[in-house]
Amino acid sequence: MNNSLHITPLGPYIGAEISGLTLAEPLEDAQFAQLQQALLTHQVLFFRDQPITPRQQRTLAHRFGDLHIHPVYPHAPEAEEIIVLDTHNDNPPDNDNWHTDVTFIETPPALAILAAKQLPPVGGDTLWASGIAAFAGLSTRLQRLLSGLEAEHDFTKSFPAHRHQGSAAEYARWQEAATRHPPLRHPVVRTHPLSGRQALFVNEGFTTRLPDLPTRESEALLTFLFAHITKPEYQVRWRWRENDIAIWDNRVTQHYANADYLPARRIMHRATVLGDKPFWRDLDAQ
Repeated sequence: MNNSLHITPLGPYIGAEISGLTLAEPLEDAQFAQLQQALLTHQVLFFRDQPITPRQQRTLAHRFGDLHIHPVYPHAPEAEEIIVLDTHNDNPPDNDNWHTDVTFIETPPALAILAAKQLPPVGGDTLWASGIAAFAGLSTRLQRLLSGLEAEHDFTKSFPAHRHQGSAAEYARWQEAATRHPPLRHPVVRTHPLSGRQALFVNEGFTTRLPDLPTRESEALLTFLFAHITKPEYQVRWRWRENDIAIWDNRVTQHYANADYLPARRIMHRATVLGDKPFWRDLDAQ
């Protein structure tokens, strides 16, 4: 068997299309090592024509680590680790903002695997942005200011109570989740635990404030950073086809699911791999 992957970069900073793998089958060690290295280099990887069942997707994700079970989103009946993102007129999308997944927990996900199951006739693209490229694009003085600062991340910013009052059971699940996930702090600049690269780690979906700064300075700086990371230079855009799969490094990227397809329906399955506690390391001091 030929164990080599074919990697086609999609931009200078982020994104690559991968061929030469069948993700529904167990990966050989050499293939998995190449996949991991490609992910470190390109941050988000795309695969065409990869039909996969929820159990197979769970097995693939488990190869990378332990899986997160989302406190709010529904899951596939045969695999509770696989989130079902089924959006349509009666359940409009709530992820059409720039966000990094599940940064409201102590150990935000290391990566995620998203499989396209049903797509609208047109629209529904997803965009990813590189926190590494965005940090590198700042002036040295601003990099120094941000390094060592902390930001607060809040579950309720992306999951406000009013969106989860459809039934008593749904609201009870939301209340339990909000209680279990009070606001917490992560570094504004995160050091990747494997590559050592520095990345911006604030996102509009969950980051609420910079508690080390006065309120007005915090608001102004976050407004700038949220806009800065959305520069097209730092992005890649993927036009989905049915049975496509994307795998991304959640530690150093943000993404935006375009909500331009309603009233059509879009169904995606996501597996989320738990990561480590974010940290910042002063690389110049080593």
